[in-house]
Amino acid sequence: MQLTTLLALATAAVVPAFGAVIPRAVGKATVLNHCSFPVTLWSVGSSVSAPVALAATNGTYSEEFVKDPVTGGKALKITTTSDGLYTGAPELILAYSLDGANVWYDLSSVFGDAFKGHKVTVAGKGTGSCGAIEWAEGTQPAGSQTKVCGSAGDVVLDLCAA
Repeated sequence: MQLTTLLALATAAVVPAFGAVIPRAVGKATVLNHCSFPVTLWSVGSSVSAPVALAATNGTYSEEFVKDPVTGGKALKITTTSDGLYTGAPELILAYSLDGANVWYDLSSVFGDAFKGHKVTVAGKGTGSCGAIEWAEGTQPAGSQTKVCGSAGDVVLDLCAA
């Protein structure tokens, strides 16, 4: 009986040290709207979120990085119209994929240039060297826009950046 109690106590002491899942910090995907006009955002993975309106000049949206169980990644789709996702309006897309200690992200556009004439930037705010993306005129340049950052840091999309 004493040996059983001793083993139970020893196991209880060891399991938290080695077997417990310890949560780690995960960063966020954030969108800042500094434009003089409102925008609408949808978070899209295996499902589509309700539309989120970001107010002109100071609207903000943020979501913790998640690994979508079906698609593997998420896309933050942004239009300058409230129903743009469903009407074929130009979309700006910040896509990310959480991969353990890293988050891969890129910026793209479809159906036109929603932010033509407005500077758009994406910056990784993590430890180490995170890749930045800049569209000085709000239009997609040639070449790959895919970057990587530590998953504990944030990735920030700035619309109509200074």
